[in-house]
Amino acid sequence: MGKDLYTRYPQSAKQVFDEADEALGGNLVKLIFEGQQSKLKLTENAQPAILTTSIAILRVLEHELDFDVAKACTYALGHSLGEYTALVATKSISLTDAVKLVRLRGEAMTKAVADRQGQTAMSALVVRGDHLPELEYSMDEIRASLPPGELVELANINSTFQVVISGTSKGVDEASRILQRKGFAARAVDLPVSAPFHCSLMQEAANAMEEALKTVEIKKPIVDIVSNVTAKPYSNPEEIASLLVQQVTSTVEWNRSIDYCKKQDIDEFLCFGPGKVLANLLKKEYPLDKIRSITTADDIDGLYDELKLKIDNSVSRTQENSSK
Repeated sequence: MGKDLYTRYPQSAKQVFDEADEALGGNLVKLIFEGQQSKLKLTENAQPAILTTSIAILRVLEHELDFDVAKACTYALGHSLGEYTALVATKSISLTDAVKLVRLRGEAMTKAVADRQGQTAMSALVVRGDHLPELEYSMDEIRASLPPGELVELANINSTFQVVISGTSKGVDEASRILQRKGFAARAVDLPVSAPFHCSLMQEAANAMEEALKTVEIKKPIVDIVSNVTAKPYSNPEEIASLLVQQVTSTVEWNRSIDYCKKQDIDEFLCFGPGKVLANLLKKEYPLDKIRSITTADDIDGLYDELKLKIDNSVSRTQENSSK
């Protein structure tokens, strides 16, 4: 993950990896490129690794293709951990502060449920037809009906056809069964995660983030960032820390965040980071939009070739008109 960027772009991507590695006291780069996958997938490692790789891609776009976030983008947004990527991309938080924050975030999330001995779960549900509103309403009923000590909540609303639920193992199983029986969900897929993210079981982690964010300088983003919690742009820099704290236990309102952008006539999305999940969701929801995913150095080369072709064609047309 990201090694092609690291070796091919020493003046941009390598600097990002090295800065993040130094911020965390070393070993991050080695873990990403050479470490065991089981260790890399631990959330305290995965979060800074994904953030670092994402920003490395952005830095290459900026240095090699003259990409300018402020000029090119109307909004910036990121899914869960990706919101920190958006904050770094828009110069609201430094990369050094961000990787430290997400390392703490991952550690705190794991610690928050350490005493539950694996009795927690997350599950992705395929939503049937137009039943998302009914599914959301049913989740409130299911939550209220669970016995003491059991919990299930909506962790992510990723699209009109996909949600993720989170909580105790019994709570998640019960919700999956009921939602499928009612015909609101077609099937459920258990997710191999180390903690039940974005539910109230993460309150201890939210408390840890609240303290950590008090020590971080947060500036006004150079581009409006759409919050995971409100599905609207931050109104001022002062509310960013508060919403990042709320984000730990709240539903990731991704579908409504994208819907907000669509209502502002956005029809072009650039998705960067080590994976294509969000880009694929967008392509399925909005097949006529222009959605580009940048995950590797080859993707960047392809974008460079496309831009060069556009410039060459533009120059050719200009010369043709001049000759006339």
